[in-house]
Amino acid sequence: MWRIWCLKNRIREILTEENGVGVVEVILILVVLIGLVIIFKSQLTSLVQNIFKKITSESSGI
Repeated sequence: MWRIWCLKNRIREILTEENGVGVVEVILILVVLIGLVIIFKSQLTSLVQNIFKKITSESSGI
């Protein structure tokens, strides 16, 4: 009887553990960020190119 009680408690502990929640959250955030980058790839590329053009043009005046 004692072993069954211990086994039930151990199963309950395993089912209520939340150790892996942080990993799942990080993976979901990465998936969302990668999706946004894929969706807005052309806009991001043009933005970065414009920033580098402005940096280059203003650095030549120094």
